[in-house]
Amino acid sequence: MIIEYLARHYPGKTALVPEDADLAWETRLCDRFYDLYVNVPMQKIVTDRVRPAGRNDPHGVEEARSLLRTAYRLIDQEMETRTWAIGDAFSMADCAAAPAMYYANLVMPFRDTHRNAAAYLGRLMERPSFARVVEEAKPYSALFPK
Repeated sequence: MIIEYLARHYPGKTALVPEDADLAWETRLCDRFYDLYVNVPMQKIVTDRVRPAGRNDPHGVEEARSLLRTAYRLIDQEMETRTWAIGDAFSMADCAAAPAMYYANLVMPFRDTHRNAAAYLGRLMERPSFARVVEEAKPYSALFPK
């Protein structure tokens, strides 16, 4: 993975992959979780919105929504006791979570139903690097099919 390569050869002030083997494994697991169980179903819903008329996939969209509801519940439970995806330290898992959570919240809002997940998204949004990306993307936000 690119982040792991950069962490090894060009370490920054934030260790995105922990040195501890168990925490590194958990980081990779969380990274995959946010990519596969938040980002992928969110993308299914979005791509269905841009399909030509009559070519939609209502069954696939409902499956994606169901998967997101399950992911939201799991995230909400985890974030009850954590600051970041794997605990107290920001990691590669949070790098995967930030865009996935941001766009998933636009597609299927969770702020009113999953308080801990919403608070986690709030912390991610406050990170200067992510806040800058969101700000720089604003001119293009109208292109996102809500």
